[in-house]
Amino acid sequence: MDVQDYAVGLDIGTTKIVAMIGRKNEYGKLEILGVGRSKSMGVHRGVVNNITQTITSIQQAVNQAESVSGMKISEVTVGIAGQHIRSLQHSDYITRGDSETVINEEDITRLCNQVLKLVMLPGEEIIHVLPQEYKIDGQSDVKEPIGMYGGRLEANFHVVVGQVASIRNIYRCVKSADLDLKSITLEPLASADAVLSQEEKEAGVALIDIGGGTTDLAIFKDGIIRHTAVIPQGGNIITQDIKEGCSIIEKQAELLKTKFGSAWPGENKENEIVSIPGLRGREPKEITLKNLSKIIHARVIEILETVFVEIKNYGHDEPKKQLIAGVVLTGGGSQLKHIKQLAEYVTGMPSRIGYPNEHLAGDSDIESTSPLFATAVGLVMKGLEAQEEARKAEEKIKKTAFVQQEGTPEATVTEEKLQEEEQEQPSVAQPQKRKGIFDTWATKFKEFLDKAE
Repeated sequence: MDVQDYAVGLDIGTTKIVAMIGRKNEYGKLEILGVGRSKSMGVHRGVVNNITQTITSIQQAVNQAESVSGMKISEVTVGIAGQHIRSLQHSDYITRGDSETVINEEDITRLCNQVLKLVMLPGEEIIHVLPQEYKIDGQSDVKEPIGMYGGRLEANFHVVVGQVASIRNIYRCVKSADLDLKSITLEPLASADAVLSQEEKEAGVALIDIGGGTTDLAIFKDGIIRHTAVIPQGGNIITQDIKEGCSIIEKQAELLKTKFGSAWPGENKENEIVSIPGLRGREPKEITLKNLSKIIHARVIEILETVFVEIKNYGHDEPKKQLIAGVVLTGGGSQLKHIKQLAEYVTGMPSRIGYPNEHLAGDSDIESTSPLFATAVGLVMKGLEAQEEARKAEEKIKKTAFVQQEGTPEATVTEEKLQEEEQEQPSVAQPQKRKGIFDTWATKFKEFLDKAE
């Protein structure tokens, strides 16, 4: 199989590391070829705190995915989250030299590059520059400025910022596991790609991805990303509370949470009891499910209220910013019983559980359609998207190179001629992929990291 035919997503989480290989089938749906999963050792709240253990976990997940799919993984699209991530709104503009020519991609890139020069706090680096609405010569609410005339091009940006050290540690782990880091993507954006429909993004929706160490939030309205946040609390903190509240070991607390846990205490009767084996011949412990639910409920309420503060910061009360599609919950934490009802109670908005099956081929196995793998599915989609863009740019450059060489008007260039040209001219320089703003940043950042090695 051609290397361009498939992409690999690597989700470096707090509780698990997932390597997922996928490709597009003939219907344009995502076909999962292999999934590898390992227990995440060395990651705390989305941040690497033990390089050696993280490398081992990555290698285990990659080896498993390789043996399932029978393929060799060489490059990966990695997700980044963690408590160091923050986002801000920023407006910027450029003045074009010639307002008689139409606005093109170079102008957009120049404007985005200007935002990349923003001075951040020491040790911080811009991860994503996401344009929202554009303004041309004072005309506001322009969604697509390319092809329009104008002298002053202005835009509002959603800028995502992270710590250089944390990004560098992820890069180091991936590189040490003998993999090439193709690109870094913010995890809530990847999850959103996997579980949200375009209609929801248009109507207005808040995606809450409850992971092990962090809860990620991404808010969309009018099809555009409006707000992102990473909250340093997730499923692990609930397990910790159960462990302390019931005086049991972590393994038992995790099992209790997943098997019997509920976010709504009213669901359990007083006489429902579960017995936990005692340690080394000690008496077994009896725990009422009502108490278990109370512990879980208190912590889940806290997480959801923190998320709701971020939704309020976005300004969802304003008529223009209303989130009509409500809330979508995904990630491992969304599998907790009655969490959907609790989210509706806290936010007052309709909610659903987000499964990444919207874009998956019909014959995908149950495991890959679980909310647990939403981020990994999204990362594979991002990888395939980047390949498609690279391919299109390559074809465009080939076509232009051929036109310039032959002096033929572009309209008369046929596919047959292009194929002949390819066969006759093996020495034509390999076309460069047209780089988007994030690719440009990723390349520069990679160079910076390589020098630092």
